[in-house]
Amino acid sequence: MLPTLLRAPAKLNLTLEVLGRRADGYHTLRSLMVPLELADELQLERSAEGFSFDCDDPALAGEENLAVRAFESIAPPTRNVRLALRKRIPRQAGLGGGSSDAAAVLLAAMAGHLGAGLKRDWLSLAARLGSDVPFFLCETGALVEGTGARVTPVGTLPSWHALLVKPPEGISTADAYAALDRGEFGSRLRRNSSSLQALQALQRADFDALQAVLQNDFTGVVSARTPAVAVALAALRRAGATNPILTGSGSCVFALAPDEHEIALLAERLMLPAGYRRFQTRFRATPAWQIHRCTSLS
Repeated sequence: MLPTLLRAPAKLNLTLEVLGRRADGYHTLRSLMVPLELADELQLERSAEGFSFDCDDPALAGEENLAVRAFESIAPPTRNVRLALRKRIPRQAGLGGGSSDAAAVLLAAMAGHLGAGLKRDWLSLAARLGSDVPFFLCETGALVEGTGARVTPVGTLPSWHALLVKPPEGISTADAYAALDRGEFGSRLRRNSSSLQALQALQRADFDALQAVLQNDFTGVVSARTPAVAVALAALRRAGATNPILTGSGSCVFALAPDEHEIALLAERLMLPAGYRRFQTRFRATPAWQIHRCTSLS
């Protein structure tokens, strides 16, 4: 069924609660996540001899690329495949680009593009590749819990818009978690879950209610340790953003608006230093099959 063009969307963490550290070193989370129209592109084509991989970002062209690892984990019967990755999602940003690329390969296999009759434990495969990969398999917004493998789709997403700012610096996720574990930035105990409140607001398409509970445990940690992130957050606030926060462990920050007109006004007022990148995008439209599935389960 080749050639096939795949789109691998970026994601936003509308909330991110770090609930604790397990004995094995992993952290338990609760996060409300949504996919975006901003996306990488992967082209699957027939190859004359075996598997090959190309990427327009030389830094990501090696065998450790998550898309390559996803292909190898499937072990499809047909290996005469060329995979070409065009990066649109910035790296080290908290936008999940690598995880989304891996999930796109798994979804292509599930759809039969890499051979008929492939049967795998797709969720376990995804979880082994990375904690964000299971989320991208559901192709819509989701409440993600535990270490990432417990994913509850939320159904149809409203067509809300986002303005993203990527500082020139990247963030070490391990360092950000270590700062939380050391308690450098105060207690994270909470009476109410921002993720559950945000989930209700998203399902009601209540923009103001969602805006009020946007929250990421890493925002204070990372902005205090990384001046470039603090600059990006301050720039969004000066432009009129109500509650800009970090996505993932950064370094990308974002603000939301209910429609294209308001996000365009915010982008027009946004003043950034040299080296910062901006992206204007929207929540990804939910596939029709997923809408039917979520409706039938409700």
